[in-house]
Amino acid sequence: MFSPIIVIIALTVLVSAYALSKPEFMNAWILEPALMARRGQWYRFLTSGFLHADWGHLLFNMFAFYSFSNVVLGALAGNFGQLPGLGWFMLLYLGGIILSDVPTYYRHRRDANYRSLGASGGVSAVVFASILLFPVAPGGGGIIIFPIPFPIQPFLFGFLYLFYSWYQGRRRGDNINHDAHFYGALFGVVLIVALLPATAPQFFMQVQQFVYSKF
Repeated sequence: MFSPIIVIIALTVLVSAYALSKPEFMNAWILEPALMARRGQWYRFLTSGFLHADWGHLLFNMFAFYSFSNVVLGALAGNFGQLPGLGWFMLLYLGGIILSDVPTYYRHRRDANYRSLGASGGVSAVVFASILLFPVAPGGGGIIIFPIPFPIQPFLFGFLYLFYSWYQGRRRGDNINHDAHFYGALFGVVLIVALLPATAPQFFMQVQQFVYSKF
């Protein structure tokens, strides 16, 4: 059975693996704001989302994407139909990759040494779309979400995910655009609320009910 999620993962793994062994290919696709500003290479907003700094970075992003994407695609297909739902899902993921890099581009377009890569913006869009749709795990016991080794509620994981992104973004010790986590998450939330407005009040109601049940 055709699975667009597996296709996206397979394509990302293949492109990332090839780029890790071919520096010239990596250089041609990576997000490089200063070069983009000079040459107008806007395709890098998208292509950089299929590159990763190392296998650990790739594994984390693809595992997170796989863990959350099925429920989001299912919700979109259930509300809009199979093909329209798939179209909205692709917009969610690819739009998250592209739009999450726009603030980074404007911030670093005069910095000749800045480069970044990774699917973090698209993954964050999918993760936070899932969290908005299903903030509390069935039964209230939480779920295991890599790399946290104990059950946790999705909405709590969301807060931790954002904190991690903020911390890593301040460190700036690698070529991963950690700031894209925040903007990708914001895009995912905005798009889902625009498509399914009832999700916002339902999110707050479920979180409130969970919190009240614990106190």
